[in-house]
Amino acid sequence: MELRPAYPLRTARLLLRPLTVGDADALLSYRSLEEVCRFVPFEPMSRAMIMEKLEGRWAQTAFTAKNAGVILGVELADGARLVGDVTLFQRSELHRCAEIGWILDPAHSGHGYATEAAAELMRLGFQELSLHRIVARVDARNGPSLRLAERLGMRREAHLVENEWFKGGWSDEIDFAMLETEWRSDQMLRGAAVIGPPASPVLGVPSGSINSTSVSSVASGQCSTPRGTT
Repeated sequence: MELRPAYPLRTARLLLRPLTVGDADALLSYRSLEEVCRFVPFEPMSRAMIMEKLEGRWAQTAFTAKNAGVILGVELADGARLVGDVTLFQRSELHRCAEIGWILDPAHSGHGYATEAAAELMRLGFQELSLHRIVARVDARNGPSLRLAERLGMRREAHLVENEWFKGGWSDEIDFAMLETEWRSDQMLRGAAVIGPPASPVLGVPSGSINSTSVSSVASGQCSTPRGTT
């Protein structure tokens, strides 16, 4: 089964839509920065690397049982300017669990864009993809992303001490999660509209089929990306 969202996804100030080759310059402007790559599982990217991704994995726009994940550009609704990108990748079809990630251009930090975009991606996951659980894994040194996950209403579930050798040193990881029932309750408290009852799976559940990925995060500009998806 396949789910192709109606793009762009709209929020009060942003459009979330598939990336195109026309986004190469904007992507290069922040994905080439050392500060943006500090806590994510990739090094500063070149134009050639970005073009390869745009013509390959980043061109995925639908959630399917085979490749259930997308990377979407975050664009200002009133200025047609790309300010970052967000990701949602399914970790387990069987358990209806996905991992969320975000990268924001530091030039546009401080306006709440990353929080607004990630909140819309969580709405997509719970309301349209029928996910049961969304997780985020954040480097413990990444204060902005830690605070962003908390603003989303996610629970701190674990602090893993020196669990990974990452870019030349041991790193601690903070694990966040939110259940669909928690998200619905949170939306009611915020006064947001929630359409329909808790949903049933829509992506199909092949027995024992699990696709795993993991997440790291960035400090300057609030960033978090599932490993293997960048």
